[in-house]
Amino acid sequence: MKEVETVATYFGRVMIVANDMRNCGEEISDGKIVEKILRTLTERFNNVVCSIEESKDIELLTVDALQSSLTVHEQKFTRRQSIENDQDL
Repeated sequence: MKEVETVATYFGRVMIVANDMRNCGEEISDGKIVEKILRTLTERFNNVVCSIEESKDIELLTVDALQSSLTVHEQKFTRRQSIENDQDL
């Protein structure tokens, strides 16, 4: 994931690649996609990745559920940054 990239954009890129692999005959499970996404997130997601890995069965976690969790975290992070920037003015 790129540092300036949103969760939705990154998931879109990953799913395009995963679907291309599936179209070529590769058997790739949602669990494998979830693991790949968790390994490739930026450092600002480290805390939420640890929480997800500790509290959920990664093999049973769907891509949509992961995206929802990460989007909520991203929104909180963005909101916090916005408030801090407003206070600096």
